[in-house]
Amino acid sequence: MSVRAPPPPPPWAQQLTAVGVTGTNGKTSTTSAIAALLAELARPVARVTTLGCFLDEARLNVAPHYAGFLETMQRCRDAGGRYASIELTSEALALGFARAWPWRIGVFTNLSHDHSDAHGSMEHYLASKAQLFMALPAGAVAVLNARDANAELIAEVTPAGVEIIRYAVPSRGELWAEADLAAHSIRLDTSGTHFELQSTPRFPGLPRAWSIRAIGDVFVENALAALAAALAASVPVDRAAAVLSSSAPPEGRFELVRRQPYVVVDYAHTPDALSRTLATARQLCEGTLTVVFGAGGNRDRAKRPLIGAAARAADRIVLTSDNPRDEDPRAIVDQIAEGIGAHANLSRDLDRKRAIQLALRDAGAKDWVLIAGKGHEHHQETAGVTTAFSDAAIVRELDEDRG
Repeated sequence: MSVRAPPPPPPWAQQLTAVGVTGTNGKTSTTSAIAALLAELARPVARVTTLGCFLDEARLNVAPHYAGFLETMQRCRDAGGRYASIELTSEALALGFARAWPWRIGVFTNLSHDHSDAHGSMEHYLASKAQLFMALPAGAVAVLNARDANAELIAEVTPAGVEIIRYAVPSRGELWAEADLAAHSIRLDTSGTHFELQSTPRFPGLPRAWSIRAIGDVFVENALAALAAALAASVPVDRAAAVLSSSAPPEGRFELVRRQPYVVVDYAHTPDALSRTLATARQLCEGTLTVVFGAGGNRDRAKRPLIGAAARAADRIVLTSDNPRDEDPRAIVDQIAEGIGAHANLSRDLDRKRAIQLALRDAGAKDWVLIAGKGHEHHQETAGVTTAFSDAAIVRELDEDRG
């Protein structure tokens, strides 16, 4: 949604229990999982993410700004809904959106380098995210990542009357506080991710073995954040486990679109997200790991060398265009290449379709190709012109041409 300073909430807003989700990565996956869990209590559930506005699985044709958000909430209430799961960007929070709606549960996923063009500093970026938690009323719940040090700072500014639930996955970092939901023994395969939960004083008697259909540690992290929010909303734990095990991940989030060779489409467009997505693919890859990616134009130039450095974990790198907008795509790729430095197998093709074709051409049955940056997007913006483009559709088209 576009960012505008919103007015105060309408009087009926208190009739919906709203869960707000913010962070750098994982917002859409977590927001969607929370919506699926809340549907166990009452339907329809309003869901607002970068993928659009929904009532349960039905997409709403609403305006992409506050009026559309308000219409979504009103239609949910009028249909008998009681819950809403809402993805919150740092730009919207910086303009006061945390005060424009009554929140019962706030969820923080993680924080890493992104949007430096909009915020100017990581301090302002974090402060914008923290607005959601500072706005929580007494009796509300804050769900925080116990292995992200930024969450410790958010906990310090969260009002005293707000309950804090912490979750953790080992790969994120060191614990800053004990976790109420902690995953361990994480195992990946091409069907999903399997892990164990230990019972804690906050949540005794939890089932030990859990599975989700999404592939990767980051999705376990998102699942735990969603589970914490659901338990805070009184979703029964057995029903929560069933929902998490059966729910499909959002489009373009480590989406396995081909096998032998294995081709994954992912929205990873920050250094942290690309690093973690490559680490997931590496755990499963028995052959050569190739990454195809670029960086958006007119956005956060400072992260381009950083995302280039993250790509060094791949055996083969193919740099290409990713919504260059009004910038010269060659200049964007040059800035990414600065962060890559010397690499044994680096190539460039600014035509994204040809770049994908290049990556797939010599891939063997055990190789993995990660196409990163666009994920669910179905368009490409170049020099003021928007054209239809989907990474997953291109892979399928190339398969048809070969078949």
